[in-house]
Amino acid sequence: MDLELLLDVMGCKTRRNILDLLRDEPRFVSQISRELEIGQKAIIEHLRAMEEAGLLSSSFQKIQRGRPRKYYDISQDVEFQIFISQGTMRIKVPGHEFQELQMLEERALRGEDVSEDLQNLVQDYDKAKKHAENLLNDLGKRKRALKIRALNLPVKI
Repeated sequence: MDLELLLDVMGCKTRRNILDLLRDEPRFVSQISRELEIGQKAIIEHLRAMEEAGLLSSSFQKIQRGRPRKYYDISQDVEFQIFISQGTMRIKVPGHEFQELQMLEERALRGEDVSEDLQNLVQDYDKAKKHAENLLNDLGKRKRALKIRALNLPVKI
């Protein structure tokens, strides 16, 4: 899922309201339009953008009279967190860390040579793993030091 597109979609109050409606059950355009008191053309544009972002899926369902209706539903669970502090802003999307790998896999399935990109990604993952291991070691040392301090013993790191 494209994070920029997701943030753009979520930045719109109308789109958030549409998602709120669809949490309960799938709906078709005129239902959404009526409940939000917004014109159908505007609703259709919002739904299109949200479907392109991967937040919504649509399907046609037959009704007794008239042509089939196109229903919209939330297509997948989406979770992201935004951290803002002095000098830092991070956006975390669970599963996002492997998005680049998934994109490379898709490109490879289309026949592109992604060998160099994959090698670079493996190097990045190796660096991240080493960094995480170092953080774990440091955390273990701090925990041991705190435990020793709690016992009033001399600290040895």
